Amino acid sequence: MVGSKMLQVLDEQQVQIDELIVAASERSVGKEIVFKGKTHRVVSVDEAIALRPDIAIFSAGASASKQYAPKFAENGTFVIDNSSAWRMEPNVPLVVPEINADTITTETRLIANPNCSTMQMVMALAPIHKAFGIKRLVIATYQSVSGSGIKGINQLNNEEDAGKDVARYVSTTTKPAYPHQIYRNILPHGGDFCENGYTTEEEKLVNETRKILRDNNIAITATVCRVPVTGGHSEAVNVETERPFELEEVRRLLEAMPGVVVQDDPTRNLYPMPIEAYDKDEVFVGRIRRDSSVANGLNLWIVSDNLRKGAATNAVQIAQYIINQFLK
Repeated sequence: MVGSKMLQVLDEQQVQIDELIVAASERSVGKEIVFKGKTHRVVSVDEAIALRPDIAIFSAGASASKQYAPKFAENGTFVIDNSSAWRMEPNVPLVVPEINADTITTETRLIANPNCSTMQMVMALAPIHKAFGIKRLVIATYQSVSGSGIKGINQLNNEEDAGKDVARYVSTTTKPAYPHQIYRNILPHGGDFCENGYTTEEEKLVNETRKILRDNNIAITATVCRVPVTGGHSEAVNVETERPFELEEVRRLLEAMPGVVVQDDPTRNLYPMPIEAYDKDEVFVGRIRRDSSVANGLNLWIVSDNLRKGAATNAVQIAQYIINQFLK
């Protein structure tokens, strides 16, 4: 799903491409992909490495990235990886271009794309952290089934089609995306459970946020939920800042942040929703209000299309940055 969306975004943003190489696993070699009216034959990853592209954008899972990304990098290719394989490696920049593109240098060959839920959140948090310092974050996410790929979407759609027989459908389905029914349900479960009771998705929100904002002192706790929405992640984020703020200044900072759109007018029932964020590149922020239960407390509601800015768009933005800085 992300690979297809990457091709769509490359086309929409009119990225200069002299040659497009479409690579996949052996079972897909020989298939054809149409891009900008031209048909491209899918090649093996080894063939793609031998062609020595300037940039390789990966969306094939952590194991494939671990195996093949270093081989591209050794050939001088800039690798932009969408998996979790390299994100927390100290020497691999974890990049959201609007925030920390400067961590990419001429020597960089591996660049990690952050987790989708982290990415949309830091887009809103970065200007706040710069202005007031963030002391603590309490995060609750409401993540769509598209975050689990086509398997998650299929499970939701099939359960909805089953209607009153959904329980029987769930009991007979082999290897579902989720351990429980997702239709008309919410699962407080994203990723795999760790020994500390948190999940891998929750750990990513903690570790990746600190790395992108370059501050390991931020206290962060998170709960990830999967909701029966086909596209778009939503987040309720409680922020405690180091220094006092005025709400109007927070709004001005968010409105000035590239890629962020403020939707915050309770009198018109205006606030971000995943159905409105679908297939858009921006991160939408609303329900901006003070948390009076703590000093310097702030509440935000953050929504974005997880396949766009949360994955494909960010990767393409990184590629465009590399083209502009190092390949022209």
